[in-house]
Amino acid sequence: MTIRPVPTVRPASATARRAGAGLALALVLAAPAASAQELRPAAQTIARFEVPEARQAVAVTDRYAYAIDNRIIVKLDKATGKPLAKWEGPKAGPIIHMDSGVVRDGKLYTAHSNYPDWPMTSSIEVWDAESLKHLESHSFGIERGSLTWLDRDPQGRWWGAFANYNRVFDKSPLAYGNKYATQIVRFNPDWSIAEAFVYPDALVAKFQDMSNSGGAFGPDGRLYITGHDNAELYVVAPPEMGSVMRWQETIPLEIAGQGFAFDPSDPGVVWGIIRGKTAAGSLITVSRLPARP
Repeated sequence: MTIRPVPTVRPASATARRAGAGLALALVLAAPAASAQELRPAAQTIARFEVPEARQAVAVTDRYAYAIDNRIIVKLDKATGKPLAKWEGPKAGPIIHMDSGVVRDGKLYTAHSNYPDWPMTSSIEVWDAESLKHLESHSFGIERGSLTWLDRDPQGRWWGAFANYNRVFDKSPLAYGNKYATQIVRFNPDWSIAEAFVYPDALVAKFQDMSNSGGAFGPDGRLYITGHDNAELYVVAPPEMGSVMRWQETIPLEIAGQGFAFDPSDPGVVWGIIRGKTAAGSLITVSRLPARP
């Protein structure tokens, strides 16, 4: 596998250009309920890496980055993009669709599901972040949808999202769950559900036929999420009353949805991915968020 840094002067990929071009139109067409959220200036891209395995997500520590595909994890040197370790599951094995990952306390936690099979099942798979040895698994079985991300908030509580989709797959004539049924949940220590919320309709509309793919708590303690394709981060917060999350901000940056991560060694820096039409065209992007107005 060949991985090389891409100079920041390189033009954005076609995927990123299309996603960015659609931003203004999407904002114009946004429903009135979205008007309360702020649009921050676009993030500055400071680095790009060509990484064939960056197809679903990227996770980050002080020293390493982890490119995540459906059943592949590659540990990379953050400074050079050099691959240091790799885990790959067999094609017919139990790992089907890893959607995102986060490193906490030396462990890489990945959100896993059987997407796009039916009925939807999900699990949390845990790896040693140094060796990529698989350590543990927690299965949700048939739950609220497909688990797409998880992260720990500043109070030490785990959160995640169970996605549902409006896309139709060939095993069923029906939509894969209905995207408006996507739920963000807070877990108890035993991974049972403590409470659950939905996203506002105007935000769900921006997911198109897909759903919420990534989520992470930023250095400011707020929750940032992504859709499946858009070149944007969304800031959301639990409501004071009711069950609908508050959509607070939108931040354009060079990603194409999917799983992302905040850099713990450089607050305000976000690592994301742009999935190419082929593996060879996939990128990890590194962006610095603008200061809040």
